[in-house]
Amino acid sequence: MKTQKWHGHVTAISMARAAAVAGCTALVLAVTGPGAQAQGRDLARQTLPADDGWASYGTGTTGGAQADADHVHTVSTWAEFKAALAADGDAPKIIKVRGTIDAVSEGCDAFAAEGYDFDAYLAKYAPEVWGLDTDLSGEPADSPEGLRAASAANQNKVIKAAVPANTTIVGIGRNAGFKGASLQITGVDNVIVRNLTFESPIDCFPQWDPTDGDKGNWNSEYDTAVVYGSTHVWIDHNTFTDGSHPDSAAPTYFGMLYQQHDGELDIVKGADYVTASWNVFADHDKTILIGNSDSAATTAVDRGHLKVTFHHNLFSNLVERAPRVRFGQVDSYNNHFVADDDYAYSFGIGKESQLVAEHNAFTLPAGISAAKVLKRWNVSPLTAADNTVNGVVTDLIAVHNAGIPAETLESGAGWTPTLRTKVDPVKAVPALVDHHAGAGNAC
Repeated sequence: MKTQKWHGHVTAISMARAAAVAGCTALVLAVTGPGAQAQGRDLARQTLPADDGWASYGTGTTGGAQADADHVHTVSTWAEFKAALAADGDAPKIIKVRGTIDAVSEGCDAFAAEGYDFDAYLAKYAPEVWGLDTDLSGEPADSPEGLRAASAANQNKVIKAAVPANTTIVGIGRNAGFKGASLQITGVDNVIVRNLTFESPIDCFPQWDPTDGDKGNWNSEYDTAVVYGSTHVWIDHNTFTDGSHPDSAAPTYFGMLYQQHDGELDIVKGADYVTASWNVFADHDKTILIGNSDSAATTAVDRGHLKVTFHHNLFSNLVERAPRVRFGQVDSYNNHFVADDDYAYSFGIGKESQLVAEHNAFTLPAGISAAKVLKRWNVSPLTAADNTVNGVVTDLIAVHNAGIPAETLESGAGWTPTLRTKVDPVKAVPALVDHHAGAGNAC
């Protein structure tokens, strides 16, 4: 038996390595732009291969691959990065990131409005003083809440970076990335983000909302990356993590976690044709949101859009939203989900969602039921075939319905994905993804 298990492990790793080589070959063949033949392995010139997820639909995704030499920038500071983004309009551009760029290098105090005092904020809005029936929206500008809002506005101006159309942002080497930054891919087409490590931004000034739930709650801003109303976006071989600011280290105030993180990746407001491949999403709570509201206004914008592919990503030690889906035709295959004891769920089934989740591997700790992999927020059918839990092929819908009968899910998403370059055997997925996903592993 030991020999058989070892042979299976070797086979899985061999299959993983073969698939990784095949994927690299596909990328090299997809290179376009000046010097393509000579720079076949230049990450900055690579484009999304044909049929590689929803971002390959129609015109495909080439980012800044066609940029000439004058539109290639190498940056190592936040100011240089934002200047490079702002230069040259929508002309194809490549921005190469060297080292780790800190968008909040001067610390949170640099954003604080004159007179802001957190202790005064806590004293005024403590539940035993303020109560839990009235929010803080009517507070004047010179109040603790008004000064908090002014401080938050200062941070907002600094840490958000607007990404223009026809842009490739790529890390140089294995140690490039951002701390405390929020990429805003808003209302544009044709963007590539690759080979970068993102440490999630912290909200220096979360707002207390006494009316959020029966105990009140702290609410934070700033997703690591937002795809808002944009099309043809490829997010590949990046690492998203809370890094030096995990929720586990956050204090509690008013009996609630002082939450300073929002999402790692949000895809909202009619965004379309997005592929997220070979990324690591780690150590986070509310990870990925596709469609941000059930409201009538949002429905009118999102219905028929939010087409997203996730493949060969590692989702490690997350609490929830990997992803939570509204409306979109979302294809999630060949991903590895590794949970810890704080696990809530992976796939959130939301309003009018059409999720296809196939050939994924889930590694759950003892005591965590496979019924938790799926979470029903609305009644929307999904397809969930050939997934494994701790190495055993598992019908996720049947297990969910048996374990949580009050939230019955229906099978059949109503569509069949066709934009897949290669589907790897689910048994090979953990070794394949764990060895090759994340920043520093692009080829």
